[in-house]
Amino acid sequence: MNGQRLATAAAVLGLLGSLTAGSWAGDHDDRTAPRERPTRVSSAPGSATALTGFAVQSTAKVSDPASEVSAPGYPASGWYPTGSRSTVLAALLANGVYADPFRSTNQQKIPKADFQVPWWYRSDFTVADTAERTYLDFSGVISAADVYVNGKQVATAKDVTGAYTAHELDVTSLVRSGTNTVAFRIQPNDPDKNLTMGWIDWLQPPPDENMGIVRDVVVRRGGPVALRDAHVITKLDVPSLASADLTVKAQARNDSDAPVTATVSGSIGKTAFAKPVTLAAHETRTVTFTPSDTPGLHLTSPKVWWPAGMGGQPLYGLDLAATVSGTASDTAHETFGVRDVQAPLNSDGARQYRINGRKLLIKGGGWSPDEFLRWDRTYVEDRLKYALDLGLNTIRLEGHLEPDEFFDLADRYGILTLPGWECCDKWEGQVNGGESGDKWTAADYPVAKASMAAEAARLRDHPSVVSFLIGSDFAPDATIEKNYLDALKAADWNTPVVAAASDNSSPQSGSSGMKMTGPYDWIPPNYWYAKREGGATGFNSETSAGPDIPTLDTLRRMMSPAELHTLWKDPNAKQYHRSPSSTFGTLKLYDNALTGRYGAPTSLTDYVRKAQLAQYENVRAQFEAYGRNATDSAKPSTGVIHWMFNSGWTSLHWQLMDRYLDQGGAYFGAKKANEPLHVQYSYDNRSVVVVNNRHPAASRLTVRATLFNPDGTQKYDRTVTGLKVNGDGTHGTALTLPASVSGLSTTYLVRLTLTDDSGKEVSRNVYWLSTEPDTLDWDHTDWYYTPTTSYADLKGLASMARVPVSATASTTSSGGTSTTTVTLRNTGSGKTPSLLTDVHLVDAKGRPVLPVRWSDNEVSLWPGESVTLTVAYRTADLHGSAPSIRVSGWNTAERTVPAGAPEPSGRLSSH
Repeated sequence: MNGQRLATAAAVLGLLGSLTAGSWAGDHDDRTAPRERPTRVSSAPGSATALTGFAVQSTAKVSDPASEVSAPGYPASGWYPTGSRSTVLAALLANGVYADPFRSTNQQKIPKADFQVPWWYRSDFTVADTAERTYLDFSGVISAADVYVNGKQVATAKDVTGAYTAHELDVTSLVRSGTNTVAFRIQPNDPDKNLTMGWIDWLQPPPDENMGIVRDVVVRRGGPVALRDAHVITKLDVPSLASADLTVKAQARNDSDAPVTATVSGSIGKTAFAKPVTLAAHETRTVTFTPSDTPGLHLTSPKVWWPAGMGGQPLYGLDLAATVSGTASDTAHETFGVRDVQAPLNSDGARQYRINGRKLLIKGGGWSPDEFLRWDRTYVEDRLKYALDLGLNTIRLEGHLEPDEFFDLADRYGILTLPGWECCDKWEGQVNGGESGDKWTAADYPVAKASMAAEAARLRDHPSVVSFLIGSDFAPDATIEKNYLDALKAADWNTPVVAAASDNSSPQSGSSGMKMTGPYDWIPPNYWYAKREGGATGFNSETSAGPDIPTLDTLRRMMSPAELHTLWKDPNAKQYHRSPSSTFGTLKLYDNALTGRYGAPTSLTDYVRKAQLAQYENVRAQFEAYGRNATDSAKPSTGVIHWMFNSGWTSLHWQLMDRYLDQGGAYFGAKKANEPLHVQYSYDNRSVVVVNNRHPAASRLTVRATLFNPDGTQKYDRTVTGLKVNGDGTHGTALTLPASVSGLSTTYLVRLTLTDDSGKEVSRNVYWLSTEPDTLDWDHTDWYYTPTTSYADLKGLASMARVPVSATASTTSSGGTSTTTVTLRNTGSGKTPSLLTDVHLVDAKGRPVLPVRWSDNEVSLWPGESVTLTVAYRTADLHGSAPSIRVSGWNTAERTVPAGAPEPSGRLSSH
């Protein structure tokens, strides 16, 4: 090891890979990263400087020895400059080597052979002086790397392996004043053979299998005593929330050859503390501060962190410093929140989460990073804001654990996170029933334990993190589980540990309390109300009705004309933009249901409009069923994770919004279902219920239910007044619709309205139903769906008369954000409503302006009715053009109206 000490750090400075923020998320205009000047590293004790860029090249094109490649001054001619965190393929895409991989089948044309050899990564940095010690701190290497500094090897690929292991190399003896070089020889990745990251059946895997460095490489400086592993253990008094005890811990490490006495001091807010610590040469000791020695660490009336919608998200800061003879040696800073998480099993064996003593229904989605693991803070923040807009409270990360910034954002926005290891590759390689990935060898166990230790240290202070799932489809065996639990205990992990995302158990953790019963492909909306399989009972960790066809705008961006023709014409066609899995390769189940229920599509446009209706009703039913059943006395629902929240590429399935952040039926179906105060129809017993997702009770509510034939003829109407519904997800039944209604057509509409005691409408919900319901064949349920033997007849919707919807719009702007206000009115002279009227904000070329946040959308209006909607967005996303509003719907002709140029707040542009 050339005299250098290799140590696995207890804490991780991992930050997942990035190209230029915003350069690819929306428009895919990947720009060539400029060749970076050497990173200037601070000399201040306690500083941590991330290297700002690398150059990469295949070893097949580099014949020079490692000692030359990794030395300062090496020319690196013909190498590709890239960002500080980048896979190989991300670097090549940024340099324009390949065409847009998200368009058509371009990705198939990228030769895999290019990535079956190691690749070099090298970066230069400058140090003004060598008075301080220097460390190289990193994680996120996929799959393994030989590491060199200034021509000398400091670690081998045997030592630096695994995407989640954290490493700290003391390179003090090699670093010199002036320019220095660090180089990594990255080994090819195989998710079935390496404990890294794979894509399972989510998307077509990248040809390089994400080989590269996807977290920051950091140069740290310091004196003789280093501070590592700083963290805060919080204990909140529940249920009073009147006090909390904080315990501060850190490792003080003497890296010098002589004994030393250091002073470790710190503060949290106005509370300061300090103590001396004497260390022998190269000794490490834990320094602890508790309320017994520091009374200020006993907080009265603490600022408690809550999930969004339940309270605020206050955060505390810990600052630590180590000094030797009055001279600064090292510093550390951590942000944390005070909250309590419990997740016991209920009487049915389902896991029931409690935050700060209050039960909550976990409502979330499965997260996917960018397929090439490129980090874009703005893009991620936009998606997390979408989660809040949808009324979700949780994001599940099955592997692909995002960087610190992701969890910082989740803390700030109050979004709970469920991180864990992934299924179907080496992480579950035939252990305890796993079906994919190579069996573990003796070398894998320490890598897995080190990965758990690093992630536990990285995530433990984030209040948004409420569990770690140490298994996914399968639970770990006794040996692997013990290694994980030992690592978690050593890291002072104090939130629940879950054995698996499926209905499995492990020897120490016991039952997971979760189920993974699907479905993953199409099933009808009434499926969700059955308290069996994937229906609304217990905690379903991944489930949805599968395909989600994007908007026509997005489809035209991602597919060729020939592919678009096949999309709507051939249900049996293999769809490249669905999945590499043979199970999910086609849209046959989905397309058959679309035709069986709505009628055969007559064009691409007709196919997409039917898809939006189908996705709206199905996603709405999924969340409504789980929401209604959350407070049931028997077999309540405790959690549901929509599979998935988003996709890492241009996909035809498993997403609530598409890659470009456009919103369709699935998005607005979820948004409708998760309203704070919500009226809904029950597919199983025809009841009309109000679900109160707020904390306070709601009183003196009025519910009205009206049934119509598709031509708008009213066939039933009933109003119930004086309804009271308690809070925290409680539901109250207002009425039950009759089993039959005279004169009701086979296809019919149900309009539900909820008004408060002032007469204000607070929820409206419109359903399209059939007197011939979908029929399920439960006895032939497979792991991914339950067959449907007969479809609901919704073909009557095709007979709805076309109705005109007028639109006027105006726009204001302030502080870089614009808000467009839209008023829609059904101006039809007959009785027919406009069904699922969609409004899109577009620019001067008719392209969607994204991302956007609508107050409501995909609304249904009866003749004479109007609704006012607002949409907020970044003014810059108009790219200098004036906004317009494009209105369309099931039975409304498409038209576009101007929304006026953005005007300063207080001045409305003309209609």
